[in-house]
Amino acid sequence: MTICFILLHLNRKTKAIKTTYSEEELIVLLKEKNETGFHYLYDHYSGALYGIILRIVQSKEYTEEVIQDVFVKIWNSIHQYDASKGRFYTWIINIARNTAIDYLKSKGFQNELKNQPLPDFVYNTTELSTVNNSSDYIGFTNVLEGLETDKQELINLAYYQGYTQHEISEKLKIPLGTVKTKMRNALMKLRDLLKDYQ
Repeated sequence: MTICFILLHLNRKTKAIKTTYSEEELIVLLKEKNETGFHYLYDHYSGALYGIILRIVQSKEYTEEVIQDVFVKIWNSIHQYDASKGRFYTWIINIARNTAIDYLKSKGFQNELKNQPLPDFVYNTTELSTVNNSSDYIGFTNVLEGLETDKQELINLAYYQGYTQHEISEKLKIPLGTVKTKMRNALMKLRDLLKDYQ
C-alpha cells in the first residue's frame, strides 16, 4: 500500500469495519502492511488522535493536515513499536502529540501565522479556542477533570503546549525535582483514570 492510498483513505468517508481486532492483532496486520488493518486503525483511532491534535494546534484546518502526517508516520514506523515499552494506543498518541508540536514549531507554520491578517488571527475564537462546546474530544476532557488542578496544569503544559520539564519548572517557579515528581504522580493517576474510563 502506498502513501497515496493512505491519503485517499483519510480524505474519504469509510464504512466502519465490523470485525474487532485486539491491539496485538492490529499490530500484526499493520506490520504485514495489510490494508484492512489500516482501515481498522483509522476507523477506531482517528477520533482520539484528532482530538489530541486539535487541542494542540487549535485549528480544524491545521488538524486535518497534521492527522494525515500522523497516519503516514504510524504506517511507516510500525516496526519500531515495542510492546514491552508501552501500549500501542500510548505509542500512537505520542506520535500524534509530537507531530502536532513539531508542526507548530515549523517555519512554514510560523510564517503562515505572521502573514495572516491580525484581526482574523486574534479574533477568530472559533478556530483558536481550546474549548469546543460541541465536542469533548472523545471525553478526554472529562478524564483530565478527574485530576487535581495542579496535575491538570502539568499535563496541559507538557502534553498540549509542548513545554519541557525544565520550562515548566521556570514557568511555575517550582524546583525541577518537584516538577518531575508531580508529573510522575499525575501520569500514574491519569493512567488509573483511563483504565476506569475504558
